[in-house]
Amino acid sequence: MIKIKPFVVVAAVLMALTLIIPAVLVLPFSDEHRASGKLGEDLTKIPAKETKAVPNSLDPAVEVAVFRTSKSQIENVQLEDYLVGVVAAEMPAEFKEEALKAQALTARTYIVKRLISKDTLGVPKGAQVTDTQIHQVYMNDADMRREWGMEYDAKRKKVLNAVRSTGGQILTYKGEAITATFFSTSNGYTENSEDYWPGSIPYLRSVSSPWDKNSPKFNSQKVMSVNQFEAKLGVKIGSGSTIGKIVDRTEGKRVGKVDFNGKVLSGKDIREKLELRSSDFAWKRKGDNIVISTKGFGHGVGMSQYGANGMAKEGKSYKEIVKHYYQGVEITSADHMLDTITAQK
Repeated sequence: MIKIKPFVVVAAVLMALTLIIPAVLVLPFSDEHRASGKLGEDLTKIPAKETKAVPNSLDPAVEVAVFRTSKSQIENVQLEDYLVGVVAAEMPAEFKEEALKAQALTARTYIVKRLISKDTLGVPKGAQVTDTQIHQVYMNDADMRREWGMEYDAKRKKVLNAVRSTGGQILTYKGEAITATFFSTSNGYTENSEDYWPGSIPYLRSVSSPWDKNSPKFNSQKVMSVNQFEAKLGVKIGSGSTIGKIVDRTEGKRVGKVDFNGKVLSGKDIREKLELRSSDFAWKRKGDNIVISTKGFGHGVGMSQYGANGMAKEGKSYKEIVKHYYQGVEITSADHMLDTITAQK
């Protein structure tokens, strides 16, 4: 194990947060922050290309250097074990097998893209990725045993099968590995990438996701004082019942912009400053408090995890799931990319 001083880790993480948008921005499932369309029609849906046949195979013997933040140590993990640990951490093992396969595919796509690009921004020297939502949440075997207890054997077998069933496969767009973002629960629609982050990404388009309405995280509520609300947003709302005016909505039916007497804030800014689960929110004043209701959980861009599970419950395959949430992508073999990584060692 390589020991890293904590202050180096903090500096690196802060750099990552300020300079880049993590390739996998999620609200994972372990605590309150874990779990992590078009208006009725997919009018701008890009026709999906025919998926290239990719045989199931074991992932090659590639090692991933994972920085374990709680111990400030690096673990060198075989790719298959890393993927099992990511899927186990990012999605409940109780989910349907096809949803877990879709999650395995996003996890492999993310790490292959990162290894190929030799991207080490946001990690200590010697590491390739952290075990947090800055990159992908990861649990090792000991973590899984603690988390699952008596259910360890059955759950690990189920997750391992999802990883091996998609062995060697990644998601690509025009031959390049995609940025396979995902999140917990939508408000019924996903977001266009440019409605939450800078830049339009052709495969991260808004699509309908009606399955999310069955998620236990679909509705939530938060109460805060008027003073807290004003301080966090840097606005004054006065004594009336009107709290700003929504002047724009995104294609995914979330709040785009709110005008507070001339000061305009984006829905993303409001969500982050008030620490809301979603940027699809509504509020009302009750005395000295403001009650905020939200729909969905997460940034809303890419694959909805509860939506994926809903599709799987309806009999959809993992291939159908990912092609719904990532428009116009192909499922291709990563073997030649991974062989390149192996040859460089």
